[in-house]
Amino acid sequence: MQNALTGKRVLITQAREFMGPVLCEVFTEQGADVVASAEDLADEGAAHRVIQAAGRIDVLVANLAIKAPSTAAVEVTGAEWRQVFAALVDPLPRLVGAVAPGMIERRGGKILVMGSASALRGMKRASTYSAARGAQLAYVQAVGVELAPHNVQVNAIAQNFVDNPTYFPAEVQANPRFQERLAREVPLGRLVSAREDAQFAAYLCSDAADCFVGQVFPVCGGWVGR
Repeated sequence: MQNALTGKRVLITQAREFMGPVLCEVFTEQGADVVASAEDLADEGAAHRVIQAAGRIDVLVANLAIKAPSTAAVEVTGAEWRQVFAALVDPLPRLVGAVAPGMIERRGGKILVMGSASALRGMKRASTYSAARGAQLAYVQAVGVELAPHNVQVNAIAQNFVDNPTYFPAEVQANPRFQERLAREVPLGRLVSAREDAQFAAYLCSDAADCFVGQVFPVCGGWVGR
């Protein structure tokens, strides 16, 4: 769909990391007025500052990422747990708390969380990260049904094996062991391209997707279904 976001003012968080750059590119191509925020949202007051500075927001794309720890479950420290949840989970209620009242008042809006399929399938040495990503998805499901009567749709993309520099940089992709894993675990046989993912995100943020409420959409080349 061309220009599916024309007239929409879209705030994208962590715009320089994870899916941020390609989301900004694709959403702009689709006609959106993109507000690209690079502010660190771990600070308690950051989300409110970002929303206030952005002004009216029709669509919030909560793009949150952190370098995923690979700690064995029995060795996870309290500091690691708190750091990962502070980056991935704590900003969500703050962002929603700041942006949703305006959407409710206008009786319209979209909130999309760029999450991870690591919450949908067990992965070794990823307990902290998977737990935080799981909390994101549970939050989306709960808030989605709560805001739906106000014509505000809240959904999430749960992705893995999507080409992005945060989790699959060039050096990882060039490793033969990674390519073997890709062939073994991903039915698609390749990484989902960043643009494929971003274009789906743009669709979920368009008026054509008003029927989706509190849903989690895996984008992982079939990895979750294996």
